[in-house]
Amino acid sequence: MAKRDTADGAAELAAVAGLLADGTRAAFCLALLDGRAWTAGELARHAGVAAATATEHLNLLVGGRLLAEERQGRHRYVRLADPQVAELIEQLAALAPPGTVPPAARSLSAAGRRSALARGRTCYDHLAGTVGVAIYDAMSERGLLDQHGGLRLTGQGDAWLAELGVTVRPDGRRPAVLACLDWTERRPHLAGAVGAALCHRALEAGWVTRIGSSRAVAVTAAGREVLRERLGVTAEPA
Repeated sequence: MAKRDTADGAAELAAVAGLLADGTRAAFCLALLDGRAWTAGELARHAGVAAATATEHLNLLVGGRLLAEERQGRHRYVRLADPQVAELIEQLAALAPPGTVPPAARSLSAAGRRSALARGRTCYDHLAGTVGVAIYDAMSERGLLDQHGGLRLTGQGDAWLAELGVTVRPDGRRPAVLACLDWTERRPHLAGAVGAALCHRALEAGWVTRIGSSRAVAVTAAGREVLRERLGVTAEPA
């Protein structure tokens, strides 16, 4: 029985790995880390493939439960199935050899976009990049996070979130705090329900603002003040 369970688990793991072992499907998943729902046509243009090709790949990803689809009239939208899939994609990207994710910039504007993503971005629904890692490190150093015996939010951390007006929505399927390996910094940023709530509050309060339609975010003057006063973090202007 144990051997059969192991074999079944190995087959399932191989199936998931196979879904992500294609450049086009990987590009789709990385794009969907912005937390939005995209149409097949948008993803096709993003990856530079034909619409029919995009549809074939999306059917595989939906069938493999990495993506979920929504239909509105004739339009089909897809998104990452849940936060766990987003965290899986981000952590797999972090394991890629340096320089392979994202592709090397071919223009000044592309280099600028990549630099902006490295400084600060959303990873599905939490903050990532240099800013996200700095927040995680500062919370750990100040005793807001405890990493002994598994990552958890401390009592001080609860009080700190309340002072910032951060409301954490309980989700039995999702850990309260989770260390998500950052693909640009190769160090952890804060994910989980707390990471999502903190990101939501930062956007709502105007501490960070989105840059165009990409995942990149910039820390505002108000955000730099909050980071400095509440965490001792000095964030450089974007």
